[in-house]
Amino acid sequence: MLTRQTYKIRLSEMKDAPQLMEMDALVWDIHTSPAPFHWKSRQQFLQHCPPGSQLVAVQGERVCGYVGFYPATGMPVNRHVYEINIAVHPNDRRSGVATSLMHAMKEYAREQGIHKLRLRVLSSNPGAIAFYTQCGFETEGRLVSEFYIAGKYVDDILMSYFIRMNGSSMTKEEQYNGYGTSG
Repeated sequence: MLTRQTYKIRLSEMKDAPQLMEMDALVWDIHTSPAPFHWKSRQQFLQHCPPGSQLVAVQGERVCGYVGFYPATGMPVNRHVYEINIAVHPNDRRSGVATSLMHAMKEYAREQGIHKLRLRVLSSNPGAIAFYTQCGFETEGRLVSEFYIAGKYVDDILMSYFIRMNGSSMTKEEQYNGYGTSG
């Protein structure tokens, strides 16, 4: 059984690309993404997910899961926000990998001076919504009937987590009152 003591978390490396591509093919489908990832080549994957753009949980050389992160937009006024996505290999689910990755992502973001993590999740994925809520993410918005997937309209839920530099998350009141901003 996979335990926290049997895996470590580190930034992704070039050698991880084949396993990460395989994981994307296993994890992302119509239940988890409006546009599942199907990489045509290693080069295409590396252009989209260069080394260092993901935190990976590894057991030896085997990748168990990852959390990808990137600036939400290319605008300097938005550089304090990371968009994230998380995936765990089907064989490693319910082992604590996702929770450990999320904790590591929050710490990494704090170290990088990131103020906000955001993500999108399909309303048809209640397990993921529950997980993100347990990790402290809150719903910021909902795009109703944003996608038409497998004959059903599905909402796109926008969730976020605000990071305090002292290690705790911010309350909604602090978020809306501009906690941590200057000016």
